Amino acid sequence: MAGQLNGKVVLVTGGASGIGRATALAFAQEGAIVVIADVDVPGGEAVARQLQGQHGTACFVRTDVSKAAEVEALVHQAVTRYGRLDCAFNNAGILGNRLAVADTTDEEWAHILGINLTGVWLCMKYEIRQMLTQMHGAIVNASSIMGLVGGVRAAYTASKHGVVGLTKSAALAYAKAGIRVNAVCPGYVHSPMTEGLFSRQTEQQELAIARHPIGRLGMPEEIAAAVVWLCSEAASFVTGHMLTVDGGYVAQ
Repeated sequence: MAGQLNGKVVLVTGGASGIGRATALAFAQEGAIVVIADVDVPGGEAVARQLQGQHGTACFVRTDVSKAAEVEALVHQAVTRYGRLDCAFNNAGILGNRLAVADTTDEEWAHILGINLTGVWLCMKYEIRQMLTQMHGAIVNASSIMGLVGGVRAAYTASKHGVVGLTKSAALAYAKAGIRVNAVCPGYVHSPMTEGLFSRQTEQQELAIARHPIGRLGMPEEIAAAVVWLCSEAASFVTGHMLTVDGGYVAQ
């Protein structure tokens, strides 16, 4: 149903491309005011201009989610500009190198966990502080199928499992305050991240497709639709849930 987020102020981290960009567009199509955050300034500004060109209300704030001061400033700027924060999609994340536990360097571990897990914690920390003053809010965190099953990429897999636990913890802690916290767990999706993963590796892509019973990779817009639903009143009785959008990957 169009307009299900009319006038809501929403925040999307990692909103310059891929799933984040698709979700920012989907939020705007549902009538939301969109704050886009990313380290990619040209990409983030382009998405904001696109939404503005479609007569939406949007802005871009350059933010490194692994840095507390920048996340705090992001939420402060959103609230100062638009008066409140109704929904957030904590989507910023990186894949990192395909390294198993014994091969993962200290630097690689810290970098991936700093963005994928600490970044989600920091975003929730400041988002929830604002939402507590309003006694309402909806947060969706980006986990992954690798937050539900095992994977060779040690740091990435650990970070996405961590997001699942963090999501459940926050959902339980703030349910009575009117704040819902859920996560999406996408399968392999056509995005800049997977394009880098599969570049010059047609066989690797075919293998990934074969692992999805539905017989294809997902599209960013399909993940975006799930995020919008979780933020809408249609999901008002849903919290602490990990919504898999994975073409049947984890059902096997």
